[in-house]
Amino acid sequence: MKVVLLAGGLGTRISEESQYKPKPMIEVGGWPVLWHIMKEYSYFGYNEFIVCAGYKQHIIKKWFADYFLIASDITYDFTNGTNEMTIHNHTCEPWKVTVVDTGNSTMTGGRIKRIQKYIGNEPFMMTYGDGLCDVDISKLVEFHKSHGKIATLTAVVQQQQKGILDIAFDNSVRSFREKSSNDGAIINAGYMVLEPEIFDYLEDDNTIFEQRPMEMLIEKGELMSYMHKGFWQCMDTKREKDMLENMWENNRAPWKVWED
Repeated sequence: MKVVLLAGGLGTRISEESQYKPKPMIEVGGWPVLWHIMKEYSYFGYNEFIVCAGYKQHIIKKWFADYFLIASDITYDFTNGTNEMTIHNHTCEPWKVTVVDTGNSTMTGGRIKRIQKYIGNEPFMMTYGDGLCDVDISKLVEFHKSHGKIATLTAVVQQQQKGILDIAFDNSVRSFREKSSNDGAIINAGYMVLEPEIFDYLEDDNTIFEQRPMEMLIEKGELMSYMHKGFWQCMDTKREKDMLENMWENNRAPWKVWED
């Protein structure tokens, strides 16, 4: 199952760094947030990624192009008048990564629509490139397969300004609305599992996935929630970035489920 990562936004609320790089490339512990998310999926055995890039997409492409060198110990020998490079060891990931330029101003649903040809007629996972979580991906996928609906999202309870969900007793999503500054309720944390039929709900670059597509899924009873009671944190502001950095530096990062 492929993993789609939305990594094309501007990140205007963390402009201190996003003016120089895409928001998912802002580093926590010396590694881009995007890398942290991919490491979690990889821990559960999912190693094929499609990155929906946009704003400064060349930076994402260059980072992956250089990743093998970044993750290796290398000797550069110029003594013979040439540049001889010896790779001593590497810890490169078993990843297959497709980075797609989905446009600077394309909305979330439009970005997903643009990568349809890379997905084919199979289910896939999708999440946002700025949220870290310790959700059990295996259990999430198992839950999705058990109910037979088109879409599953991961829901968490936090006092955050995110899309608000109303969930019924059987975990079906009854309504979805945009954020409110006073909300402290069940929210959409991303980490979704989607059937290929989801593309029928996406029209063009102007489609906002969290609006009409989700509303139609709810109307047809095709959107389910996987309740996650563990850690989830987005990185919208520098304060949140510093908090995640502090967790990482002090070995208290709940999302770090993998071994070094």
